[in-house]
Amino acid sequence: MAELEQVVILAGGLSPEREVSLRSGGRVRDALSLVGLDDVVVLDADAGLLAQLQQFPPNAVFPAIHGSCGEDGSIREVLSLLGLPYVGSVPSACRAAFDKPTAKSLAAAAGVATPLSVTLPREIFHDLGAAAVVSLIVARLGLPLHVKPSRGGSALGAAPVLRSADLSAALLGCFAYGDIALIEQYVTGTEVAVSVLDLGDGPRALPAVEIAPGDGGYDYAARYTPGKTEFYVPARLPVPVAADVAAAALTVHSVLGLRDLSRTDLIVDAAGTAWFLEVNVAPGMTETSTLPLALEAAGHEFGAACLRLLSVAAARGG
Repeated sequence: MAELEQVVILAGGLSPEREVSLRSGGRVRDALSLVGLDDVVVLDADAGLLAQLQQFPPNAVFPAIHGSCGEDGSIREVLSLLGLPYVGSVPSACRAAFDKPTAKSLAAAAGVATPLSVTLPREIFHDLGAAAVVSLIVARLGLPLHVKPSRGGSALGAAPVLRSADLSAALLGCFAYGDIALIEQYVTGTEVAVSVLDLGDGPRALPAVEIAPGDGGYDYAARYTPGKTEFYVPARLPVPVAADVAAAALTVHSVLGLRDLSRTDLIVDAAGTAWFLEVNVAPGMTETSTLPLALEAAGHEFGAACLRLLSVAAARGG
């Protein structure tokens, strides 16, 4: 593995997930300090970033920016232009993963179950009439439904829809966070997050984390407020189902061409079928995020794993 003298963590950005990203970046910095890596700088994706990276090029970069810029491949394109090694997936793979309909299509083509859905831009509802389009969606997909922006994370703009009368309001909330809506059949069951980690010896699925939110569901507050959600690691799944969710996450990681780390979100229904929802190329690293919980359950120390990822990236080069 490459020696690390200076490391940069990218955190912040301008997406609605900025505060979570800052928390993720700070936690990675603190964890690296605990394992003896002291020359760690946290930088924001602002007008001064390029000058800082060019003046003091690090051995490797750890992107911890969530949402657009951090997960759509754009910041990684810039790192590639600078010739800087970084942890995580290449830009093309990020773009495929960040666009939920694309990721669903690739997962389905690889044999992974994913809820039936439609993807429509805001303009369709405006130009053709929301009521008419809503009727067609309900006739095609039935109820209940789940609405979310086609790009983005942290459940921002996402909402369940139990009645057709509520679909228009859910879409309005969705369009506040993006111009394209993904409307899926709502699958009830056990929500799990399966992280995939490659520390240089090939991708491996970490133990599935079962997510048990309170009555308000797994919304933004439930994700990032300690105590609002219970997590079970490993998830309380039968052994064959646990193997299935691990296999699904590895398949998604592979078919999308992801690298180093990812987190796949699934729902396991009453029959034991694992349904793919989405995949994340820059998983949260906060105290309530599922990847660090899975690392601990697998016997990995958080800081040591981050250090290893950076060493692998530095050895790989820019």
